[in-house]
Amino acid sequence: MPDHPVRAPSGGSAPVPAPVRDVARARREIQAEAARLGIDDAYVSTLVETFYARVRADPALGPVFEREVGDDWPAHLARLKDFWASVAFNAGRYSGRPVQVHRALTGVAPGHFATWLGIFEATLRDTAPSPAAADHFLSRAHRIAATLRAAMFGPEAAGSGDAAAAPRRAPEGGA
Repeated sequence: MPDHPVRAPSGGSAPVPAPVRDVARARREIQAEAARLGIDDAYVSTLVETFYARVRADPALGPVFEREVGDDWPAHLARLKDFWASVAFNAGRYSGRPVQVHRALTGVAPGHFATWLGIFEATLRDTAPSPAAADHFLSRAHRIAATLRAAMFGPEAAGSGDAAAAPRRAPEGGA
């Protein structure tokens, strides 16, 4: 008797073993690929520090981040480093809820995501240890931006870069 689930193939009579996912092995493979690309904690730190310095200086994004983060930049950057390390090489240090956090933001417009991605891509091109490392991050950043944009503005906005769309506003009578 197999030690893993078995499923019958569609249209066939003999059972076929279901794939067994070795999570630890998958994590090691992701981490090895990231290391091969030159992606490690030191690079994630450089990326996050450089990128968010540029975001803070951006006339469209800077005010949004300053309003939301305020004086809490050291803690925010540490959280973002854990997030990007988890995204890039499955570090497993981030356990937040980015969709819920972003849904609560005000003053964000769908077009801000295109600006954010543009700054992120420029930062990657300037800092990444290789073009492949830049692509590794950028493909993930595009998926993350589409998910957050859809969560904040609806599925029709998932691929939108429309800067003219109205920003999210604070609910009546509250922050």
